[in-house]
Amino acid sequence: MIRRLALGLALWAATAAPGLADKIPLSALSGYLNSFSTARAEFTQVNADGSISTGRMLLQRPGRARFEYDPPNGGLVIAGGGQVAIFDTKSNQPPEQYPLRRTPLNIILERNVDLSRARMVVGHDGDATTTRVIAQDPEHPEYGTIALVFTGNPVELRQWVITDDTGQATTVILGKMRTGVQLSSRMFNIVQETADRMGNRR
Repeated sequence: MIRRLALGLALWAATAAPGLADKIPLSALSGYLNSFSTARAEFTQVNADGSISTGRMLLQRPGRARFEYDPPNGGLVIAGGGQVAIFDTKSNQPPEQYPLRRTPLNIILERNVDLSRARMVVGHDGDATTTRVIAQDPEHPEYGTIALVFTGNPVELRQWVITDDTGQATTVILGKMRTGVQLSSRMFNIVQETADRMGNRR
């Protein structure tokens, strides 16, 4: 379950019929994502099995993210140092880890997001209220996709859906996202977080 929560850090696809003339250009969406290096938001996550979790998301580009899940889940997912670590509060074992580059989340955590890169965007549509972009790693499409949903005026990221390499899709619906916030690098330190948690269990 926790692994799916992590692999699914993800946006839902907009339900309205697409109107291609109304979609926000990829250059504007890339510019928006590159306009901030830190962000904080509350989120609601709908998992592949239909269960729902809530929590808080912290981003620090490039390459860092933290997802703190509310009870009763209480899990923690950290991206940092090129890795994603999944902490299970019910386990006495170190976190499960895998390379960040193997998850579509890496696309929006890059230092310079460029959605116009060849073969990165495989879907781009919109209507009067939302624009949806489906992106993948051009070199490794087998890693899965991330569908990003934006609103306009001003442009804001509101949801995402990550479909992982097993076909499991997880939706993340964001609350109001605050950008330019002060965040400590300690919050994204997997080694330190592991040491603290393992030490507390001795």
